[in-house]
Amino acid sequence: MRREKKSSEEEAPKGRFHSELFDWGEALILSLTIVILVFVFGVRIIGVEGSSMVPTLQNGNQLLVSNLFYTPEKGDIVILTKDSFMTSPIVKRVIATEGDTVDIDFETGEVSVNGEVLDETYIAEKTQTHFDMDFPQTVPEGCIFVMGDNRNHSTDSRCEALGMVDTRYVIGKVLMRIYPLNEIGTVS
Repeated sequence: MRREKKSSEEEAPKGRFHSELFDWGEALILSLTIVILVFVFGVRIIGVEGSSMVPTLQNGNQLLVSNLFYTPEKGDIVILTKDSFMTSPIVKRVIATEGDTVDIDFETGEVSVNGEVLDETYIAEKTQTHFDMDFPQTVPEGCIFVMGDNRNHSTDSRCEALGMVDTRYVIGKVLMRIYPLNEIGTVS
């Protein structure tokens, strides 16, 4: 009998070890699944390419972006795609949404939405660059009008190649900058 007790005592720690190992593995798999689901359906990390959003965003910034229950609003910084314009995601600011009328006075550099001049403290300089679109323009249903903050060095909705952007092309709203580390925080 003593032998049986010894062997069952020896087996108990081994069984406990396997049980703990299984628990750790299960927790790791659950954690990984949650992280994957969050990044697939909730948030993404996307990098800025180019200078169209200077001074707000710089080339190489890494952004945390979410599309969960998101509807574009004026002033939001969004990431979008439009394969006929560019294959990689681009970052722009929403200037107007469906039904809004956008007008740009290229002599004074002022942008107006529905007759009101925008107070654009975030831009690098006044809007002087004119592309191939005539103004005023009314934003169609289901679309947005976007511009870069570096107005004279940004190809945006002023150019027919991008034009009015269907909201289905919006990947999401920029929640915050996560790189470089010394600039972590929200952007507006």
